[in-house]
Amino acid sequence: MQPKQRIVGLPVYKPGKPIEEVKKELGLSEVIKLASNENPYGSSPLVAQAIQNELSQLFLYPDGSAVELTAQLAQHVGVQSDQIIFGCGSDEVIALIARAFLQPGDETIMADSTFSVYKSNADIEGATTIEVPLENGTHDLSAMLSRVNERTKIIWVCNPNNPTGTIVTEDELTAFLDRIPQHVMVVLDEAYFEYVTDASYPNSIQLLSRYDNLVILRTFSKIYGLAALRVGYGIGRAAVIKLINQVREPFNTSRLGQAAARAALQDQAFVDHCRQKNADGIIYLQEQFSRLGLATFPANGNFVLVDVGRPSSEVFDALLRKGIIIRAGFKKHPTFIRVTVGTPEQNAAFIHALEEVLRAVKA
Repeated sequence: MQPKQRIVGLPVYKPGKPIEEVKKELGLSEVIKLASNENPYGSSPLVAQAIQNELSQLFLYPDGSAVELTAQLAQHVGVQSDQIIFGCGSDEVIALIARAFLQPGDETIMADSTFSVYKSNADIEGATTIEVPLENGTHDLSAMLSRVNERTKIIWVCNPNNPTGTIVTEDELTAFLDRIPQHVMVVLDEAYFEYVTDASYPNSIQLLSRYDNLVILRTFSKIYGLAALRVGYGIGRAAVIKLINQVREPFNTSRLGQAAARAALQDQAFVDHCRQKNADGIIYLQEQFSRLGLATFPANGNFVLVDVGRPSSEVFDALLRKGIIIRAGFKKHPTFIRVTVGTPEQNAAFIHALEEVLRAVKA
């Protein structure tokens, strides 16, 4: 068998270690996972009832166009229904955009330390990836603009950026969009936007009327707590969304996922509660990191990237043995770990374990 040559050796995405796997491997009774930016407060109580109501309908296919969810979401965010496309997580929407627009010979621009799925999908389609170094952990929009040419098809801007947690402000973004040629799509990945409290953060939905080439990505996996059900979405001009929809597989979101997302949207009080608890957690973690003499990037999502001053793989392993799962191994940040903001109890347990690890692992 002969696969596409360009996929040979393509790295496989590695998610955070599962809790049960760590318990079994290390013989631990309690494990705290702070690796995958999941919501430690779960999901709205309305979600469980919505799923329960669907259990008698599992023999039926889901609505392939997610009509009811689309209409509800369109009203919530303030766009038309034909401006929305759903995917099996926003990861799938990224793949659909790459499938619809990228081909060999095209170029796509992204930061050199950002969500890895942008590059992997560009590689699958045979496009050339231009990786632009971050500036103080933030997208260097001027440098990205300077790399645009007639072969450029897509620019990816993760805001807040994963893994650094930094943001591009509205003024910075609009100045950038004003100078981007119309033939270049700008994909603004806002997976963590509900967590942002900084007033300078863009109101991206309002920008859609000004920029035909803007597509926004969001998800129900983070603050809504529906990561297991895989519901993400893209928002853009209707003509652009139609093109992306033409390469979408049928029934790509489940009955349970659609029902859960509809219920989650109805409980914005839960979202507000999680945003506040997350903001409190960031303050606590940054205070503790400062006390320990550890530098961090500004945190605007539900995670913090912190420089532990030691090889991150060693810190990862030492924390794992204490029952704390975090993320490490960022190529551009070899001494940094990324920790999800947990509950107050989880955050305190992580800091206690980290202090012990820092004493044991030499810088």
